[in-house]
Amino acid sequence: MSFAIPSPRSPGFLRFALIADAAASGALGLGLAALAGPLAGLLGLPEALPRYAGVFLIVWAAGVLWLGTRARPPRAAVWAVIAVNAVWAVDSILLLLVGWVAPTALGMAFILVQAAAVAVFAEIQYVGLHRAAA
Repeated sequence: MSFAIPSPRSPGFLRFALIADAAASGALGLGLAALAGPLAGLLGLPEALPRYAGVFLIVWAAGVLWLGTRARPPRAAVWAVIAVNAVWAVDSILLLLVGWVAPTALGMAFILVQAAAVAVFAEIQYVGLHRAAA
């Protein structure tokens, strides 16, 4: 069995983008929730931050997965996913800029990398939504 990423022009691209987001969010959420204590020390973050972010991501992943498995995901719901992803990415950067936390270098890198990944998901979902409408 082979797996190919659908072309952005393919009708399945939006569903792929949603399911990929759900998979990444779910995996990260499980890791953050389960390993909040050790990660907090390693990343220089308060333990509640990875724990609550992890729990949120698990619930988020379930909702985005459900949406991605619909034959035609509702446009309004996809717009909501795009908006939440955009806010998450911006808030991650603000978390560093405003100084709400004082992460280690590894923690700063982690926050920046996950913010970039979430921004990419928002972008590919935006592209998929517009291609699906065409």
